[in-house]
Amino acid sequence: MALSFKKQKQGFTSAYMGIYGLWLLGFVVLPLLLLLVESLQDQNHHFTLANYQAFFTSGSYLAMTFNSIWYAFLITVITLVFAYPTAYFLTTLKNKQFWLLLVILPTWINLLLKTYAFIGLLGQGGLVNSTLTAVGLHPMQLLFTDWSFLLVAAYVELPFMILPIFNALSDIDPLLTAASRDLGANSWQTLKKVIWPLSMPGVKAGIQAVFIPSLSLFMITRLIGGNRVITLGTAIEEHFLVTQNWAFGSTIGVILIVAMVITMLLTQDKQKGGRS
Repeated sequence: MALSFKKQKQGFTSAYMGIYGLWLLGFVVLPLLLLLVESLQDQNHHFTLANYQAFFTSGSYLAMTFNSIWYAFLITVITLVFAYPTAYFLTTLKNKQFWLLLVILPTWINLLLKTYAFIGLLGQGGLVNSTLTAVGLHPMQLLFTDWSFLLVAAYVELPFMILPIFNALSDIDPLLTAASRDLGANSWQTLKKVIWPLSMPGVKAGIQAVFIPSLSLFMITRLIGGNRVITLGTAIEEHFLVTQNWAFGSTIGVILIVAMVITMLLTQDKQKGGRS
């Protein structure tokens, strides 16, 4: 009986892995290969490396690359600054899972709807400027600025930073922090020497979850940043939808994917092998 159940379980696992493998092949591997092949072709579908040469010799595209990395870095830092104390505070609450659900809830709302909601708040006739006018102050240009783009992008990405940090903090044994205080460490020393190092896997996971998507933002960039914020994400959109230069758009996409892989390698959690 036990042997039959084990065979059924193995069969179910094999079938699941087969379906999952086909899904990965069809929706991950093949699109990436198509992107790579397209990037190595010219407009006449002949093999060429001219697209990569044009990218790395163009001051405009190198500036876009720097902007993409810089804005992704700023968004990551902003979310980390707000996410870590928020996650730490959530772990101290009685009904922490309920409060965590409220934090995650905005991720269920469509990104476009959230973006337009901020347009309603920050627009020339939006709630913020209407309030300023009501109290006798002049309206301000809030949309189409760097800080408005960073504000909206950080708001959108914030739950993805809070969740892994919250999980990492929840996994810390309370006896460790109690032992730290028993040995004479104050709250700051306990946070610096015990809690922060033990929560580092969650911080790294949060950095991956925020930095990587932030590299390729284009909808928030267009609607909130306007023409002031130009990144590789907007360049890809331009080449695929406007200029119809799919080869060069694919080239930028491949470069972005390489940057994302490098980010994952730099922030991966290195497990120590063996036991001391």
